[in-house]
Amino acid sequence: MCLRSTHRHSIFCVLPPHLLEHIALQGTPAERAAAIDTLSTDTTFRTLRAVRLAAPAVAPIALMGAVGGVKQRTISTAHNTFNLPGDVVRREGDGPTADAAVNEAYDGLGGTYDLYWEVFGRNSIDNNGLPLLGTVHFGLNYNNAFWDGERMVFGDGDGVLFNRFTIAVDVMGHELTHGVTEHTAQLVYHDQPGALNESVSDVFGSLVKQKMANQDVNAADWLIGAGNFVPKSGVKRTALRSMKAPGTAYDDPATLGKDPQPDRMSKFVKTTRDNGGVHINSGIPNKAFYEVANALGGYAWEKAGRIWYDTLLDPGLTPNANFQQFADLTAANARNRYGVGGAEETAVKNAWNTVEITVA
Repeated sequence: MCLRSTHRHSIFCVLPPHLLEHIALQGTPAERAAAIDTLSTDTTFRTLRAVRLAAPAVAPIALMGAVGGVKQRTISTAHNTFNLPGDVVRREGDGPTADAAVNEAYDGLGGTYDLYWEVFGRNSIDNNGLPLLGTVHFGLNYNNAFWDGERMVFGDGDGVLFNRFTIAVDVMGHELTHGVTEHTAQLVYHDQPGALNESVSDVFGSLVKQKMANQDVNAADWLIGAGNFVPKSGVKRTALRSMKAPGTAYDDPATLGKDPQPDRMSKFVKTTRDNGGVHINSGIPNKAFYEVANALGGYAWEKAGRIWYDTLLDPGLTPNANFQQFADLTAANARNRYGVGGAEETAVKNAWNTVEITVA
């Protein structure tokens, strides 16, 4: 077994608070109630985690026999309560159940493990075989999914605006990558380093989806959370975010508002909300990654993903790194791995130029 270790950050929710806040102001009475309940629950769990992190640290116990390439998944259900971890319903090696959310969580956690192990040689989130835990059916009409430092937790959505949050495998890859970042660069969760934290999760979440579907850069949709919105005629509800075209994922003035993500530094959003716009300004480095992958072609995880992973592990990437520092390190890692002046370094420099950041 592995005892819980402490982490620096709050819970990481895939749904940005500005979206829930807009629904709470503009939605129908039922939609507003679900959004307000979700915001309240998110705040409560952040507070509880802050209290937990303030307690004396418990040293993690090394996993016995944590062999690389061996997944250890456990899926539980909260039975639409807020009680965690819930009751175990599927363990590693068990066959599928009759519950779609259970099976989707099991497959998504496995797909995330496989990307990190098969492509980057990383043995789970902590690189020491950390078991992957998930709880489905969390809360009633809970419109979010989050990583709380030890497990993935999924709401079922309200069925009106949001579907169950296990539908999108990139959401699972996104949330679990927050755990990888906690164990590597530890990017602090505010302003530009927080936006980088969110962007890194989008990058590897998208790579999880692409690898599971065996998609190259042209076949990939470059969307995060496609399928999470319940479709509605006359409005655009494509996904939570678009890496290829930030700011275009949704446009539903009456309920959701319009996707606020910028795609370049001249459109950078200065705000005190959402920890300084971590879910908003992440569109800028997201666009840069897409441009690198698109320029290099093939499977995005092979070269573009490798450069980003090398950067995440780079000791020069400090917890307070800004976009410029991250961009410089991606170019340096492209040179280190693929050679000076090669197609990879050129692609990285051109990509950051596209979002109005000049690599030093």
